[in-house]
Amino acid sequence: MSHRARLLISCPDRPGIVAAVSQFLFEHGANLAHSDQHTTDPQGGVFFLRMEFDLPGVDGALPELEREFGMLAGRFDMEWRLALARPRKRLAVFVSREEHCLLELLWQSRSGDVPADVALVVSNHETLRPVAEAWGIPYHHVPITSAGKRQAEARQQALVEHAADVIVLARYMQILSPEFVGQWPSRIINIHHSFLPAFAGANPYVQAHQRGVKLIGATAHYVTADLDAGPIIEQGVERVDHRSSVEDLRRIGRYIERMVLARAVAWHVDDRILVHGNKTVVFA
Repeated sequence: MSHRARLLISCPDRPGIVAAVSQFLFEHGANLAHSDQHTTDPQGGVFFLRMEFDLPGVDGALPELEREFGMLAGRFDMEWRLALARPRKRLAVFVSREEHCLLELLWQSRSGDVPADVALVVSNHETLRPVAEAWGIPYHHVPITSAGKRQAEARQQALVEHAADVIVLARYMQILSPEFVGQWPSRIINIHHSFLPAFAGANPYVQAHQRGVKLIGATAHYVTADLDAGPIIEQGVERVDHRSSVEDLRRIGRYIERMVLARAVAWHVDDRILVHGNKTVVFA
C-alpha cells in the first residue's frame, strides 16, 4: 500500500476513456491493481471511473503525474483527482452527548476496518471527554450559543484545518453554517437518524413512532448548506412493529446509525466515492 495510489474520474461518456487512462498509467510504469467503472447512460451519459495502481515512489512522482495527466484529462473534459493510499487520513469527529457513533469509529479505526485515524474530538459538551481521553484522543470543548456561534465555528475551523482531512458529525446536534460547510466541500459526513428523505430535522424517532412505521433507518450523507439534504452515501434499515416504543426505536436506531456511519467513512477515506450533483457513485 505504500506504493499505491487511486485515480477517480468523472466525464462525459465516450469511447476510449479506459484505454487512454490505462495507457497513461502503463507509460508511467504503473501496475493496475483494480478498476471499476459506471455510466449513467451508455448514450451520452456521464462516465465514472476509479482505478487503483501501484507505482514505486508514487508519493514523490505525484506532482509530475498530476501535471501530465491534466493534459490527458483536458481531451476528455474530465473532473478528476489523484490520491495516495498512504498515509491514513485523519478524522475530526464532532459529537454532542451520545457516544455510540464515536465509539464505533474508534473501534473500527483501531481494527483497520475504517482505514483512518481519529485525530481529535470536538464537542459542544464535556460529556464525552472521558471516552476520548481513555483512547488517548485530544478532546476540545467548544460551547455553542446563538450569540457566539460564529466565534465557535472560527475556533473549530482553527482546530481542524491543519489536523484533519475529513469531519465526521457523529451525532453532533448542531447545524453548521453555510460558511463553515463551504470550507469543507464533500468532506463533512453526517449521520442522520432516519431513512432520508423521510423524517428530516429533529426527533425523527418520535415522528416515526407517530406514523406507525414498520421500518426505521439511518442515513449517512455529505453535509451541504441545505439541512439533511446533501448527497447520500449509505443507508440502513431494521424492521420494527406496533409493539416498539420510541425508546425501542432509539435503541435499534443506535445500532443502525453506527454501522451506516462507519461504512460511509470507510468508503470516503478509501476514495471510493464520486459526487455527481446531489447524488453519489460509490464503488463499494
